[in-house]
Amino acid sequence: MKQTILVVEDDQMIRQLVSTYLNKAGYQVIQASDGIRAQEEFLTHHPCLIILDLMLPKLSGEEFCQWVREQERNEVSIIMLSAKASTADKINGLKMGADDYMTKPFEPEELVAHVEAVLRRTGQFCQKLTYSGLCIKPRKGEVLLYDKKLKLTKHEFNLLYHFMENPNIVLTRENLLNHLYPYAAKTVLDRTIDAHIKKLREKIEDHPSAPRRIVTVRGMGYKFVDEKMA
Repeated sequence: MKQTILVVEDDQMIRQLVSTYLNKAGYQVIQASDGIRAQEEFLTHHPCLIILDLMLPKLSGEEFCQWVREQERNEVSIIMLSAKASTADKINGLKMGADDYMTKPFEPEELVAHVEAVLRRTGQFCQKLTYSGLCIKPRKGEVLLYDKKLKLTKHEFNLLYHFMENPNIVLTRENLLNHLYPYAAKTVLDRTIDAHIKKLREKIEDHPSAPRRIVTVRGMGYKFVDEKMA
């Protein structure tokens, strides 16, 4: 599973350059050209790391950094990449919540090295799967739908995690029963799975931007999809 990085930079050439090098290094890259769009992309993709310019339109990098820390505290890393090069600027950036600070101009290879170094320190806190605003954190037992924490039962959580680990794959009722009830699958009725999925659908699709996520494949079972990406 690729780690997701959000590149927030209003200069298109710099944004594309950084994204190209990160893609080559094996990361999934999401881009935003202003602070408001960055908030939207953050809630949709829940990245592990953000590369953040400070002088942004609509919402400054400083304001965005503060907002991120209010959302997930230390669960996402931030590297500030800015033309503000004074010692005071660097200190303020680190105090604000950045994990690292680089100045422009910069070498793309060095930036990738900084990304790798930061993720070596913080990557263990970024265990998550995300599809269009739906984010599951298996180590913490949390599920987020955009900016809202969902309350799932143990079976609903395990069912969703199994689906998200196997996107676009048809999972039979037998497979799902064996996953949820490994020692009692033969004594549990098929409609038990149907009931779990009905309740799970109601919770993970309860948002204006949420697509249909779990679809029925007639005669076969169920499949977790992301219709916005299909």
